[in-house]
Amino acid sequence: MLTLHITDEISPLKAVVLGSAKSNGPTPSVEDAYDPKSREHILAGTYPSEEDMVNEMEGVVKVLQKYGVKVFRPHVLENYNQIFARDISFVIEDKIIIANILPDREREIDATEHVWSHVEKSFRIILPDACHVEGGDVMPWNDHIFVGTYRGDDYADYITARTNMKAVEALQNLFPHKKVKSFNLRKSNTDPRMNALHLDCCFQPIGKGKAIIHKESFLEVEEYEWLVNFFGKENCFHITTDEMASMFSNIFSISPDVIISERNFTRLNDWLRTEGFTVEEVAYGEIAKQGGLLRCSTMPLVREG
Repeated sequence: MLTLHITDEISPLKAVVLGSAKSNGPTPSVEDAYDPKSREHILAGTYPSEEDMVNEMEGVVKVLQKYGVKVFRPHVLENYNQIFARDISFVIEDKIIIANILPDREREIDATEHVWSHVEKSFRIILPDACHVEGGDVMPWNDHIFVGTYRGDDYADYITARTNMKAVEALQNLFPHKKVKSFNLRKSNTDPRMNALHLDCCFQPIGKGKAIIHKESFLEVEEYEWLVNFFGKENCFHITTDEMASMFSNIFSISPDVIISERNFTRLNDWLRTEGFTVEEVAYGEIAKQGGLLRCSTMPLVREG
């Protein structure tokens, strides 16, 4: 059996599911795009090739293995996008929550069954159908769980609104001893600069008490200010709207002082190094064209502590 353990975003990583770009399928039509970033690249003729994305993900495998992390991969489904493992499930404490994902993507859950079927059944949670949630919106952080959501009455109009308030309430019921704090995020179906697809696309806590944040992605200024006060203004690295759209906040912590980051995130990576982090740079710019980056494509199962 697999004993899960995740209480934060930074403790030393022991086991993780990394998505797969193999047999990724043809370039989707504009109508079938799940997010504005993909849509932008489909329209521009710059949608990434399978070969490039497979190579980028293999680079991440090498970094994870360098630090002794056990890496699980989904079974490959033919002509199917399975890159973003974080969307379909996530772990809090010793429980795995299987997401109620976009109906088109349900097969992705079956492709990771060889991982979650080794978790004791009572620790596998499937939320009620009315609860919409994806792992990119959910961040365990010690006695808190941070959750990105969209509270607008027009929720159903946004394909980019992935986590609703019913899911926030369900998480609070599942983890009554935690403080579940939700954040109302800006959504757009067509403009990646005006869309925070998930919470990790505009915010992420990292080691040493630091955090990366994009102010304009938060629809309620007081919720943004709550986060800044929680971490301390001097500990927050503010990213620009262009940097947010390039996924600067979607890096991934292997430990409190080791971070995997995209090699072109020069301003961020320089700051991380000045703050004492080891930055493992990888090429992930092709993956980023689909509206996700390193945190989106990884789903931690076990962290130390």
